[in-house]
Amino acid sequence: MKILRAEHLGMCFGVRDAIALALDTAQREPLTILGDLVHNETVLADLRSQGIAFQNEAAAVATPTVMITAHGASERRQQSARARGLRVLEATCPLVHVAHRALLKLVSEQFHPVIIGKRDHVEVRGLTEDLSAFDVVLCEADIAQLSERARFGIMAQTTQPIDKVQHLVQFLRKTFPKSEVRFADTVCQPTKQRQNAAVELARKCDVVIVIGGAHSNNTQELVKTCSQFCPRVHHVQSAADLQSEWFRDEDTVGITAGTSTPDKLINEVEQHIQTRKERHEPCLV
Repeated sequence: MKILRAEHLGMCFGVRDAIALALDTAQREPLTILGDLVHNETVLADLRSQGIAFQNEAAAVATPTVMITAHGASERRQQSARARGLRVLEATCPLVHVAHRALLKLVSEQFHPVIIGKRDHVEVRGLTEDLSAFDVVLCEADIAQLSERARFGIMAQTTQPIDKVQHLVQFLRKTFPKSEVRFADTVCQPTKQRQNAAVELARKCDVVIVIGGAHSNNTQELVKTCSQFCPRVHHVQSAADLQSEWFRDEDTVGITAGTSTPDKLINEVEQHIQTRKERHEPCLV
């Protein structure tokens, strides 16, 4: 058995910085985070073990200080927290801030905003909660349901695959040929790097293991991308999820991971696969 890692995988700088800020703050004062700081249960459990609390709404916060997650939040949500007298810390990824600024620019120039992403995702809610009018789309059928506008401004949730985004932009242009369409590329560089590396990895492998939280959008997108080029792709949250029947001695096994997956989890998964390779035993944990 041969084991390969994707060239780019695992935690991005935005997630690392958010975790570091949370841990540093918690050493000095009680801290509550609004929502999940990242979509990874292992990381969240580690933060809870340091005394950090999590709440979905500012009204339920019992600490003087509250932190906005790496996914960002609307100005309306942040103002709601400040109105309660809470000190608000920003852990928003800088590249999510870029997406917010791009969206505001489109709106200020009279483009009707269309966001490619998951409507109920925390990042998309943060982008749209301050807007009076917008549309969120994720597929061609969603675009086909849009009302015609003179000007469309289209952008994406930062963790969407750029190939899908570009396809949907072109589909919108074909669907509304009389409309002016402006595209702002807000897919972040770490997502592009991990998606491209996942394609290269999947082409070389008999089986690919994708490590990441069950609710992590970028991890789910890595699974979809790898599945286009490799017949056997499995999404795991930790080494405990590995199944012996997934592996054969002659396999080339690829490993990749979402942007909220810590190095420790990646190393543990690889070590368990490596153990099976060396001992020729079932990959049991």
